[in-house]
Amino acid sequence: MYCVRKVTDNLYWVGANEHRLELFENIHPIPKGVSYNSYLLLDKQTVLFDTVDWAVCRQFLENVEHVLAGRTLDYLVINHLEPDHGASIEEIILRYPKVKIISNEKAFMMMRQFAFPIDGRIEEVKEGDTKSFGKHTVTFVAAPMVHWPEVMVTFDTTNGVLFSADAFGSFGALDGKLFNDEVNFDRDWIDDARRYYTNIVGKYGPHVQSLLKKASGIDIKIICPLHGPVWRSDLGYFIDKYDKWSRYEPEEKGVVIVYASMYGNTESAATALATKLVEQGVTNVSMYDASKTHVSTLISETFRVSHVVLASVTYNLGIYPPMHNYLMDMKALNLQNRTIAIVENGSWACKSGTLMQEFLENEMKKMTVLDDRLTLNSAMNEDKLPDMDTLVDSIIESMK
Repeated sequence: MYCVRKVTDNLYWVGANEHRLELFENIHPIPKGVSYNSYLLLDKQTVLFDTVDWAVCRQFLENVEHVLAGRTLDYLVINHLEPDHGASIEEIILRYPKVKIISNEKAFMMMRQFAFPIDGRIEEVKEGDTKSFGKHTVTFVAAPMVHWPEVMVTFDTTNGVLFSADAFGSFGALDGKLFNDEVNFDRDWIDDARRYYTNIVGKYGPHVQSLLKKASGIDIKIICPLHGPVWRSDLGYFIDKYDKWSRYEPEEKGVVIVYASMYGNTESAATALATKLVEQGVTNVSMYDASKTHVSTLISETFRVSHVVLASVTYNLGIYPPMHNYLMDMKALNLQNRTIAIVENGSWACKSGTLMQEFLENEMKKMTVLDDRLTLNSAMNEDKLPDMDTLVDSIIESMK
């Protein structure tokens, strides 16, 4: 059974939702599912913008067939070739053998790598090229490394629709609610949108900034991403989030405490530290166990706030492995411009704090490590309360 929605005149969402997949890219948990968005334009010529993941191909094909209502498919525009969007290209070719595929040189190179039968049906475009399908004229804008090298976005100059590829996307299945104004985005979606951006695109902030500059010169009325809701109102809200994230600026002043504890002693100290911060008026505080919290959530939360406390036990004279993995992901995703406080623990050779500080200062960019550090020997005790108070004061002072 088909399941489609009208986006605007002559433009339809023909994508599908996925609830069975547990890990996006086989890494990131998606308990709320994910949508794979594709859009079909009915003009003098028919145009499909991107395809979907193989897992939802059957639903997608039913949707396309329903909207076409007996018409053939003239064009397929591929903005992004990653398999969650490009895997169904061959199925479209098989069902609509006269279809012409519009994309760029790098995308066609990758299509051949995936062994798609595209020869004789390609129409190569580059930045600034335009194409008319009847009433609608589109222009193509290069968006390399947002977040693959072949990515482009397509802007419909007739109705102001931007087909934005993976930009402005989000984890989460749509479940009937296609548009941003049909959901409470700030309550129900922003955490998944942030986790999506920071873990999928976060490394490529400068490239996102380049795309945002290009986008600022066009009159965008609707944003159609490849995942998540379609934006038809309050575009500035989400564009501002992308601007902050891609400049590695925190959204909020606040403290995230990420702790790595073997037997609960480091966790106990982290809880006491959080309590003291709140008592001093810093209420935007959250705590996460590095051993139990997926690193994609830790990364998302680190992008959100201005200050991070790293509290780690020493393990085999090194950093506790889950904490080390978190630091490695921070580095891989180019995270910067954060203030870090350190709590270290060790029963006989307390090394974790020094090793974390060396990693932050030598392996990462623009990370400010506070001079005051809380060092524990096995467990927090009253003798260490002055040191904890000093660390609290240092965090609060750095937030001013």
